[in-house]
Amino acid sequence: MNWILVAFGGALGAVSRYGITILTAGYFKSNLISILLVNISGSLMLGLFIGISLNKQTFYSEYNLLIAVGFLASFTTFSTITVNTIQLASEGEFLKASTNIIATLILGLIAALIGLYLGKIISP
Repeated sequence: MNWILVAFGGALGAVSRYGITILTAGYFKSNLISILLVNISGSLMLGLFIGISLNKQTFYSEYNLLIAVGFLASFTTFSTITVNTIQLASEGEFLKASTNIIATLILGLIAALIGLYLGKIISP
């Protein structure tokens, strides 16, 4: 059953990421911003999920498998960040490459912190 939860959550996360990337790439004319938005929102959601689960005396591991390990792990994408950054640097776009990696790390950490804080507040 655990494998099914992870697979189902992973499929939903991957499809969600793809959909958001397609929708926002057309608007921003860049997949860099699309991937940034996906990763920041994923960091916020994971922080929120963990913040809520920390305050629960009875928390089912199935939720963790479905949401954190499945959905959110496939929704966010570290490998795309690293490859995009390397490609930008190899094309001589050092400012864009630096901005991509630094913005992702800093904004991701801030989003996760906000999510953890909000999760602890809203969870009884």
